[in-house]
Amino acid sequence: MPEATISLKNKVVLQFGGSGLLGRAMVDGIANAGATLIVASRDANAIAADADRLRAAGCKVHLENVDLLSEKSILDLLGRITKAHGRLDGMVYNAVNRPMSAGFDDDISKWEESMRLNSTGFFAAVRATGNVMAKQGSGSIVNISSQMGSIGFNPYLYEGTAMKTAPDYFFHKGGMNNFTRFLASHYGPQKVRVNVVAPGGIFNPARPQEKAFLERYNKMTMLGRMANAEEINGAVLYLLSDASTYVTGAIIPVDGGYTAK
Repeated sequence: MPEATISLKNKVVLQFGGSGLLGRAMVDGIANAGATLIVASRDANAIAADADRLRAAGCKVHLENVDLLSEKSILDLLGRITKAHGRLDGMVYNAVNRPMSAGFDDDISKWEESMRLNSTGFFAAVRATGNVMAKQGSGSIVNISSQMGSIGFNPYLYEGTAMKTAPDYFFHKGGMNNFTRFLASHYGPQKVRVNVVAPGGIFNPARPQEKAFLERYNKMTMLGRMANAEEINGAVLYLLSDASTYVTGAIIPVDGGYTAK
């Protein structure tokens, strides 16, 4: 993995969601950039081995369980963090639930399940975090969205494959993008910055996408390929660091030029 070029030394950062492909890459990137990193997820034990590896390399990583469907659980988590570390300098919201595996015609209960975490859980987490940062008069929130929050569904990519797209994903990532603008305005007077990193497709070597999809998707980008998970880290580290102190309300695409083509 490329070495971090932006320092987060002496910063306390909370990351929601760290067990997936992208989440694990960000855990590595933020920890190696020098932050004291708290990773909060439904099952913190899922990344215990990653945390042990990073600690052995001299990184500061703490694991916490949190239920994003419970505001009390979120508030209790933030209370523990501020008590233990005295402040919170950064937050990365990377948690996601994708229950609509059957696509557009899935049962309406799957849509409702998705909104509980991806809408209500997100709001509870970002409000609680933002309020903590507002009280201390500083902080940076980075919401992990997707290029799908800015573009429409392209059926061409999926033709002839067994892959399905999830309509709820477009809904909540689009909402995250615009709500981030609201948050940036709301918390700006308290010197809290709120931004979005919007990744494009990420290649998973353990479970690669179907060949037809990959070939079509790659042609849609300017760089001719999907991203590797660690390539998202640069934008995240930049927004968490003091290199971006005048950046707020921004949506930064990290998509190989897909949305600009």
